[in-house]
Amino acid sequence: MLSYLFRFAANRLSPAEASAHLTIFIYHRILSVPDSLQPEILDAEAFDKQLKLVKSLFQVLPLPQAVAALKAGRLPARSACLTFDDGYADNLLYALPILQQNAVSATFFIATDYLDGGRMFNDTVIEAVRRAPVGHYDLRELGLESLTLTTAQDRQSAIANLLFQIKYLPQSERSARVLALVERLTKQPLPNDLMLTTAQLLDLHRAGMTIGAHTASHPILATLTETEALADIARGKQQLEAILADEIQLFAYPNGKPQVDYTRRDVELVQSLGFLGAVSTAWGAAQAHDDPYQLPRFSPWSSQPLRMKAQMLRNLRHSVMNC
Repeated sequence: MLSYLFRFAANRLSPAEASAHLTIFIYHRILSVPDSLQPEILDAEAFDKQLKLVKSLFQVLPLPQAVAALKAGRLPARSACLTFDDGYADNLLYALPILQQNAVSATFFIATDYLDGGRMFNDTVIEAVRRAPVGHYDLRELGLESLTLTTAQDRQSAIANLLFQIKYLPQSERSARVLALVERLTKQPLPNDLMLTTAQLLDLHRAGMTIGAHTASHPILATLTETEALADIARGKQQLEAILADEIQLFAYPNGKPQVDYTRRDVELVQSLGFLGAVSTAWGAAQAHDDPYQLPRFSPWSSQPLRMKAQMLRNLRHSVMNC
């Protein structure tokens, strides 16, 4: 009965065709088992449960098909899409089998510089904190707050605080700060298999999944000059097209907050490169009159099914924020 009521409400909030609302879900990693340092990331079992819940409420479509239908005012009622950002190897290892078992397609946005053994700065911080011996770390000479690492909660808090302090530094300064931090925290080697290899990316593409661009180096575009931003966006697109021998039509802004992580200038750069649409991380559901180069995305954060469905309905009612 409750499922019927939720579908009825979703039909009212997202009818078909001209008045339709498109919900786009965003994921990054799907782990084999839960990680105490990253409790917000779904493991395979939790993802399977969430995907079944999504399918019970929405009609899940491939993103290229949904974007074209949205523009044309022909979107089915209760339409939704699934997307994954960055290009983690676990997208192939754990997410893909679950998608296939549930007969669902997804779009994977790949930052190409991290293929074949790369590691993003946030993962470098996480893995260094994970491996750091118990103790107190005075990081003031690195321009960072000092840490005491004893419990898992200490490490969770340390990761959140470090990423907050480092994330918006200029790229070169951020890289130097992260390198110095790793040298201070641990002598253990950090993993080099977190991201997809080129062969794994090809496997994902051959499995019928859509591949989208996510820049090459995953910069905060708003901090770059126009020339730098254009070059990074174009390089990512060109590298993917060379690997896959296929046109890359969709783009995801790194980090993705409008007016913070990207600007109107960057939207125009994406359009100039021939993409058919792009996604942000502003929450809400897109409508036919919204900018197809700033489509919002949403992550339900509750693990309780009823609360999660309520969050999905609330997202359908939220107005889109754009540049």
